[in-house]
Amino acid sequence: MSKALVVYYSYSNSTKNLAESIALLTEGDIRELIPEKPYSFSYNGATKEVRNEIERGYCPKLVSGNEPKNNYEYIFIGTPNWFKSFAPPILSFLRSVDLSDKIIIPFCTHGGGGFGQIETNIFKECPNSKLISGFDTTSDFHDTQVETWLDNIGLLA
Repeated sequence: MSKALVVYYSYSNSTKNLAESIALLTEGDIRELIPEKPYSFSYNGATKEVRNEIERGYCPKLVSGNEPKNNYEYIFIGTPNWFKSFAPPILSFLRSVDLSDKIIIPFCTHGGGGFGQIETNIFKECPNSKLISGFDTTSDFHDTQVETWLDNIGLLA
């Protein structure tokens, strides 16, 4: 398998845990997207900030994670499902790097909402990329579920 990169944003470590599992099982590199201004520590405060940012199409400035991606064929993109879409740091990432001709594999964690519009919204931002079937789960996933998915899409190391 060609080299994979796992890029993710995580608010409460659920997406981080999933990203780490994917990186381990694919022997890929991993990069966390860290916005310059962190979201509120209170869940209610964070949801207000996020809803406002998503509605405005706001791209928070990233302090890490958006380094060049030239030597990767597969880019896993992970996010929590926030209001049926990806977290705003994902939009910042998608708009700051050229993912043309890359194979993009989305993944998300959620509280019951599945992918929502995440896959559709990633495709809108990356029309020159190939999007393949992603993985969505709640925070209580098991590594064997991730392993089965990666095996099904042919990316298990």
